[in-house]
Amino acid sequence: MPKNILMIIARKDFRDEEYFIPLEIFRRSGMSVVTASSKTGTIFGALGGEAEASLDIKDAKAEDFDAVVFVGGNGAQEYFENPAAHRIAREFAGTEKVTAAICIAPVILAKAGVLEGKTAAVWSSAIDKTGPKALAEGNCAFSPDEIEESGNIITANGPQAAEEFARKIVESLRRSDR
Repeated sequence: MPKNILMIIARKDFRDEEYFIPLEIFRRSGMSVVTASSKTGTIFGALGGEAEASLDIKDAKAEDFDAVVFVGGNGAQEYFENPAAHRIAREFAGTEKVTAAICIAPVILAKAGVLEGKTAAVWSSAIDKTGPKALAEGNCAFSPDEIEESGNIITANGPQAAEEFARKIVESLRRSDR
């Protein structure tokens, strides 16, 4: 039976590579993908890509999916304090389903309280330490690695890690079939 993945993107300025590369890998792996956002319809990435969000995040339920992937990019900040995004993160993590986030999106997981006691990768730069600071506030250790897997939680630090990030999610979902 194909796995169902929920990909959550910002209503504007999601990071194109972090959405489109994993989306293609998931589909080639035979998985079904639903894209959700805080609004439905056409959504525009930071680099001009277009995606169709068919589900509002407030209507998303972990019971309908095998994994959730929070996509990064500047727009992902809209979910830092979003109760629906936090609920989704807690539902997936709490039921041991794959809970993944890339770039700045691991901040959402930290603020939802699902990274406590774990290690996670997150986007960081010499002038912007928002990600590592949010992880520390969520009692999570910052990993300098591109990808970090901690139980059912998979995090990555940016667009250059998008392909490996997606492959780790596929591997994790296939392991759960055994």
